[in-house]
Amino acid sequence: MNIIAIMGPHGVFYKDEPIKELHQALEKQGFQLIYPTNSTDLLKLIEHNSRICGVIFDWDEYSLDLCSEINLLNEYLPLYAFISTHSSLDVSVNEMRMALWFFEYALSAADDIAVRIKQYTNEYLDNITPPFTKALFTYVNEGKYTFCTPGHMAGTAYQKSPVGCLFYDFFGGNSLKADVSISVTELGSLLDHTGPHLEAEEYIARTFGAEQSYMVTNGTSTSNKIVGIYAAPSGSTVLIDRNCHKSLTHLLMMTDLVPIWLKPTRNALGILGGIPKHEFMRQNIEEKVAATKDAQWPVHAVITNSTYDGLLYNTEFIKHTLDVPSIHFDSAWVPYTNFHPIYQGKSGMSGERVPGKVIYETQSTHKLLAALSQASLIHIKGDYDEQTFNEAYMMHTTTSPSYPIVASIETAAAMLRGNPGKRLINRSVERALHFRREVQRLREESEDWFFDIWQPEHIDEAACWPISPGEEDWHGFKDADADHMYLDPIKVTILTPGMSESGEMAGEGIPAALVAKFLDERGVVVEKTGPYNLLFLFSIGIDKTKALSLLRGLTEFKRSYDLNLRVKNMLPDLYAEDPDFYRNMRIQDLAQGIHRLIKQHNLSDLMLRAFDVLPEMKLTPHQAYQQQVKGNVETVEIEQLLNRVSANMILPYPPGVPVVMPGEMITNESRAVLDFLLMLCSVGEHYPGFETDIHGAKLGEDGIYRVRVLKNV
Repeated sequence: MNIIAIMGPHGVFYKDEPIKELHQALEKQGFQLIYPTNSTDLLKLIEHNSRICGVIFDWDEYSLDLCSEINLLNEYLPLYAFISTHSSLDVSVNEMRMALWFFEYALSAADDIAVRIKQYTNEYLDNITPPFTKALFTYVNEGKYTFCTPGHMAGTAYQKSPVGCLFYDFFGGNSLKADVSISVTELGSLLDHTGPHLEAEEYIARTFGAEQSYMVTNGTSTSNKIVGIYAAPSGSTVLIDRNCHKSLTHLLMMTDLVPIWLKPTRNALGILGGIPKHEFMRQNIEEKVAATKDAQWPVHAVITNSTYDGLLYNTEFIKHTLDVPSIHFDSAWVPYTNFHPIYQGKSGMSGERVPGKVIYETQSTHKLLAALSQASLIHIKGDYDEQTFNEAYMMHTTTSPSYPIVASIETAAAMLRGNPGKRLINRSVERALHFRREVQRLREESEDWFFDIWQPEHIDEAACWPISPGEEDWHGFKDADADHMYLDPIKVTILTPGMSESGEMAGEGIPAALVAKFLDERGVVVEKTGPYNLLFLFSIGIDKTKALSLLRGLTEFKRSYDLNLRVKNMLPDLYAEDPDFYRNMRIQDLAQGIHRLIKQHNLSDLMLRAFDVLPEMKLTPHQAYQQQVKGNVETVEIEQLLNRVSANMILPYPPGVPVVMPGEMITNESRAVLDFLLMLCSVGEHYPGFETDIHGAKLGEDGIYRVRVLKNV
């Protein structure tokens, strides 16, 4: 229902009566009317209720000051000022650009005014609805009979089956009616970029500061492959961030490319750092090319921005320093950087063109914006061959795209336009800052221990905090570069007791996996769990209720831990994994047992060494996959991986980045990689329910991890 807010007049008879008439006329038009008591209440109402579609107010009492304040919240919102014959209209040309209409107080005019307000409301809703979404809504409302795909025919087929009815009732009619065929010509084509689809791409490009944007309906995993297949011809050499998403490894397996790895840093906590400045320098790249078999000068580079843990680059440095024709920023986790000043210069689309270079940025619109799963965007700045790029696009894009996903991508962009979008992102940043301060406060008030937070000591204002060299050691990164990496405030990393930022192990500790399991059993899901850290994402969908639930979960864990409750009572799901093992165990015994195991393996040092020396590349990922397709593989226990060529990428969670690529061999020099994997395996061997998820390794019923290696290589 559309809501109209009415402000004043207060106690003036000749004004009150026309407003009473208007109230009745607007209700007949389907509006809900509300009466804030003052301008402060009105502004709070507009800020927190996006269904308000207009404000009626008394011009003599509020005039332009109220209009200006409302415009800061939503410059598109229709404003209706009521005036009398004695009202003074001191309005400039610029101020008349507001969505501001004037009506006179008069009896018996309410019906005509209500019709006008209905018209202006429809124009407002039409104005804020982006082009493809508008066309899709129109098509659904027309209710045409189609004789094409999909077979459920706007949900009709579901209603012919009992189980289908359950499905239909759960998802609702409109969502199924919007699932339409590519044969619907009035909606244009996602593959040919025509009609409303083209308008949507142009709309999105303007919103995100790109020259061209493409909507992708099967995730940024696919967006990454589209960019890579276009930008790097078969046989060429590419620079790849070793901290890459597995979709980029799959790109290397699909295409005959020679990878040269850009090696990022890590701190002792296992938090992923960025690639140091020296890695981008021409001399360093020349040395890597010379040391890599069949390598040539790279034609393309892929950088993960931000890292999983929320570190953003000064992208202007990379764009102007990295001597390659095209640079791809995999920004799956930060689709919002164009909409808040703290992110200026830290995204792929920041700034102007770079002469002689093409800049790509891929974003998972669904991850931290309001889009459906698999919604993704490709942004481009620079000269490229549109026809050839579209061939790469069509190689990976289905001919039956999900139009609800397309509409959600466009709507996510529409939500970020203008002042409402800036406010959305700013609110997300402020909520994260408030949560950070609350954790700090609770830590200061706790007599013995409480959770810490990975951040600078002082976080008074909204900012992306620099990972600076020298005296600031909160981040734990050695030899950090100035003006290079920054921590995104909405990526909140909670630290549990047991390990310092420098990697020093405490006598006692609480491994983060215990806290994650406790929170999960209480409805709070952690994004990523490290040895002694937990990552939480404060996206635009996080409200105070969710933030307070997390805070309450942390305090409840401390209370339960301090009481040393039985595992059976504190973690019933974990207890169910192995009741005999956990029957008499208490939570502190479990925590200290895992902590001692981690200390025994000297985890902090092991993690640093495991990512310091990369395994040796015997075959490119493409060559290794071709061997696998030919059946030249066998399965061995993970302990036997030394001096064998891995057939698959091996990627443990945590930390969520590849440690071994297809075609690589762990040698004595890189033995720490295997030791790290074995340490992760050992936790699950000793404590049921704590098995590590290792992509590329299969955990058998006997508790042994096995991996696939190449024969005769």
